[in-house]
Amino acid sequence: MKKKILIIGINYYPEDSAIGLYSTQKAEYLVSKGFDVSVITGFPYYPQWKISEGYMQKPYFFKEKINGVKVYRSKQYVPNNPTFVKRILHLTSFTFGNFFNLFRIKKPDIVVSIVPFTTSGLLGWFLKLIYGSKNWIHIQDFEFDAAIDSGLLSGKKKKLIGVLQKIEEFVLDRADIVSTISYGMMSKLKTKTKTESFYLTNWIDCRNFNERDLSTHEYLQSDKFKILYSGNIGAKQDWDFFFEFLEYLKALMDIEVIVVGEGAEKDKVLKGICKYDFVKHFNLVPYNELSSLLSSADIHILFQKPEVIDTVMPSKILGMMASGKPSVVTGNVKSEVLQVFKDSNGGFYFDGKSIVEIIDCIKQLMANRGLCYQLGLNANKYVTEKFSKEKILDNFIGALKNLN
Repeated sequence: MKKKILIIGINYYPEDSAIGLYSTQKAEYLVSKGFDVSVITGFPYYPQWKISEGYMQKPYFFKEKINGVKVYRSKQYVPNNPTFVKRILHLTSFTFGNFFNLFRIKKPDIVVSIVPFTTSGLLGWFLKLIYGSKNWIHIQDFEFDAAIDSGLLSGKKKKLIGVLQKIEEFVLDRADIVSTISYGMMSKLKTKTKTESFYLTNWIDCRNFNERDLSTHEYLQSDKFKILYSGNIGAKQDWDFFFEFLEYLKALMDIEVIVVGEGAEKDKVLKGICKYDFVKHFNLVPYNELSSLLSSADIHILFQKPEVIDTVMPSKILGMMASGKPSVVTGNVKSEVLQVFKDSNGGFYFDGKSIVEIIDCIKQLMANRGLCYQLGLNANKYVTEKFSKEKILDNFIGALKNLN
């Protein structure tokens, strides 16, 4: 008899970036290995913060089957301007609607609740109470810690976050096992709960980069030195530092900066880049174009706010490295990402105050294409050995089978 797995989380296909991509690939991989998989989720909305056009007219509760996975959706509130209070309403509407979806599924053997949202874990705990299902919580992001570290909270909001952290503690303590995506986050997890933990990092399908004759993507056709940022345009990235970076780049010739992304800070970024004729913006590409996009850059950049330490391991780094191109990343010097770059020798990691050093680094890479090539090879080799999709998900399946 097939083991029944239920995944609960706000993001799922057709969202094909960030958490939605990983939840979808996880569910479909489980199906390919013989599991009976269902998903309880919301309507697709990320990263545009708008329900996808193909779903806007669907009923409040909607069921579909996608690549062997039974998908149960509840239409959640999606703010076009996701302030803190509106995000709480967003979370609440997802949780309320999908509570009713719990009664539309057959008894699961194991429930995998994806955080964010922490309330997904509450839904999983409810199924544990009524069915005796095993309750696995997987943390992609410590959502409340991230909100604090990103400076999104002040005044009365801090009191509310205290209440939410109590809910987080309640949920984690009642799980059978809790996993998360980096060793730094594993250490943080141990300060929050004594529940058994499991290292389940994000992964990359390296075959998309290594086994395909990739053509140059249409967004990066110029002969200039192309610097790419691709991903969510959100509050965790240091956009003030990015604009300072652009000011220094003005003095350089034959250079182009391409920003590919959408998110809560998109309007701010579009307004800021309009005065630079060497900067272009495009919306996110479909997943099947991502490997071509990333491989078409000369280098990648990712500027993280320095106050954010390991509340999240940026999954976009795996794609950047798999592309075979070097990366220039900023962030907190205590971050686990710094160790990744030390171990891989696949790029450069700086604190958030090193603008002159970063510009010197860019100049060095522009002048030495051989160095670019070698760093890119190092990066690709590192992620292929440590973060391949099959290796990570086979370990996950092994842990599922051992969950008694």
